[in-house]
Amino acid sequence: MSSSPDQDTPLGLPARAAALDLLTAALSRRAGLDEGLNHPALAALEPRDRAFARALAMATLRWLGPIDTALQARLKKAPPEPIVNVLRLGAAQLLVLKTPAHAAVGATVDLAAAQKGGAVFKGLVNAVLRGLTREPPELNDPSLMAPSWLQARWRAAYGHDAAESICALIGEEPATDLTLRTAADAELAQALEARPLPGGSLRVGLKGEVSAWPGFDEGRWWVQDASAAIPARLLALRPGDTVLDLCAAPGGKTLQLAAAGAKVTALDRSEGRIKRVSENLARTGFSAELVAADAADWRDGRTFDAVLLDAPCSATGTFRRHPDVLWVASPQDIPRLATIQTRLLASAARRVKPGGRLVYCVCSLEMEEGEGQVATFLSRTPDFALDPIAAGEGGAPDASLKPDGTLRILPHHVSGGTDGFYIARMTRAA
Repeated sequence: MSSSPDQDTPLGLPARAAALDLLTAALSRRAGLDEGLNHPALAALEPRDRAFARALAMATLRWLGPIDTALQARLKKAPPEPIVNVLRLGAAQLLVLKTPAHAAVGATVDLAAAQKGGAVFKGLVNAVLRGLTREPPELNDPSLMAPSWLQARWRAAYGHDAAESICALIGEEPATDLTLRTAADAELAQALEARPLPGGSLRVGLKGEVSAWPGFDEGRWWVQDASAAIPARLLALRPGDTVLDLCAAPGGKTLQLAAAGAKVTALDRSEGRIKRVSENLARTGFSAELVAADAADWRDGRTFDAVLLDAPCSATGTFRRHPDVLWVASPQDIPRLATIQTRLLASAARRVKPGGRLVYCVCSLEMEEGEGQVATFLSRTPDFALDPIAAGEGGAPDASLKPDGTLRILPHHVSGGTDGFYIARMTRAA
């Protein structure tokens, strides 16, 4: 748990109102947190208020399971959803950020009163939060950290101990990982207070706005989780190879492929997301052909030496930076997304030259989106075969290597945590 940037002086309603907007957006729809974090209203706040709003919303989402359990024990009847979210924020201030009780309770009561029809709930909010202050609950129960249906899936797939290790990371604030434009940049690593990870990623000790960190303006690095950097390395590209990056946004893998000297075509269905790829290319000085199109239906007959498909998925492996995914996902999402992945994988395969390489990956912990997807693809596509990944290749944790040469990276496989990924490398018969 982290200390609060709030200290003894309440920052007033604007910061907490922004945190409420963030929390509401995050729990209402997929990508709601990302949309909220990029909303102009948040950017318009003073830097200190913006930092507090973000820290409060993220703390609430990371500890949402234990917080909801504690609140439910103190509520005979659930109030309207806006007041529930206000209570969640208040509980996070008291229990996670350790904001002084007088500041947290008073400001949260004011926030409740500012909601439509919220004035009648001021007494309830005050009483519930005072109760949490007098008898603070124990938060560190792994069984409360994720929805029970997800935990049951993880236990069935990976065993009880691994599932518990995954859940133990949910409440932790992750460090930021970077990929360097030039791999051997010891001076930059020192300036960023970073330690190297296997494969060449850096884990940074700095906090705050990344755009203010050394080397950002010069494009010497980009933010990319250590696990997310592995798939592109596994293509083992040579300068001049043609490579297609499907579902490319926000562009970290595109930058890796360009840095390897490949001729890159990056495709994403969203014009807005392709614009982000373009901005990242401009900042780092790389170039790539950019295409806004649906990867399953793209009408282009070219084939490539290598194809990378980072498919849309439930994203349950990204909970360290997107804790909302655990609470907006549903069991029905997984078969629906698996259908999309099947179409995309078939499309990706058609674009691989004979003798070429295909890497398929998902940032999901759900086996239907990883192991099951590749097994079905190989059974239907006889001219493709697994190209086994070697131990440690690309910076992969040793514990992630499966007997068939694919990778199942679990968040606890790296000290301090990493994104969960499934990665398979395949080759097309010559």
